[in-house]
Amino acid sequence: MVRSWHRLTEHQIRKAELEGQFRDLPGAGKPLPAHPEEALVDTGTAVGHRIMAEAGALPEEIKLKKAVDAAKAAWQAAEDPAEKARLMAVLAELQMKYEIAREARRKFLR
Repeated sequence: MVRSWHRLTEHQIRKAELEGQFRDLPGAGKPLPAHPEEALVDTGTAVGHRIMAEAGALPEEIKLKKAVDAAKAAWQAAEDPAEKARLMAVLAELQMKYEIAREARRKFLR
């Protein structure tokens, strides 16, 4: 399944390249910035995710992670107990969806 992921990634990159989506990008011809959080991810996956993110095409898992982080911040900032309870329910649902998306990616890559 890892090969499938790499083939899909390469296909998306080639398609974007043929459509001209890589022309006149900011930072063209310069080295990519360092991202220490990517140290635990293989290079191909990290680069693929970064390219998709810069193009505005985030995987569902990443979108959900951002939503979880925002919901945590909102819950921590809330002072009203009823609002905290409502936000906790929202956070729990987002965390569940995030874990499902992570597990789906893991199964896909096996």
